[in-house]
Amino acid sequence: MAVGIVLVSHSPELASGLAALVAQVAGPDVPIEPAGGTSDGRLGTSDARVEEAIARAERGSGVVILGDLGSAILTVRQLLEANGNGHTRLVDAPFVEGAVAAAVTASGGATLDEVARAAENARDARKL
Repeated sequence: MAVGIVLVSHSPELASGLAALVAQVAGPDVPIEPAGGTSDGRLGTSDARVEEAIARAERGSGVVILGDLGSAILTVRQLLEANGNGHTRLVDAPFVEGAVAAAVTASGGATLDEVARAAENARDARKL
């Protein structure tokens, strides 16, 4: 079982679009779940959407969570503090590059720690 990835964004379109992109590089064995927007479709974050995405992504090897902006991170932190983090890891990583690095690493059968580290190390990726 591959480590799952949850993408938390204020925008449902951003979370879904990044999930689609990342799924292309990860392949079908890596569960990638978007959690974007509020339950009524507005910009923001939703505890319920994040919890549901974590549940869908968890398949026994853990879940790495990436967030786009500050309050998305706060939402995830509050959930993890309230529910325990178990095999769920919130990472301090760039949203797009971190998600891609995590997905590629997870697709190779890496551990939760290795996937989290790959996402966090993506902050040093140069584009030019």
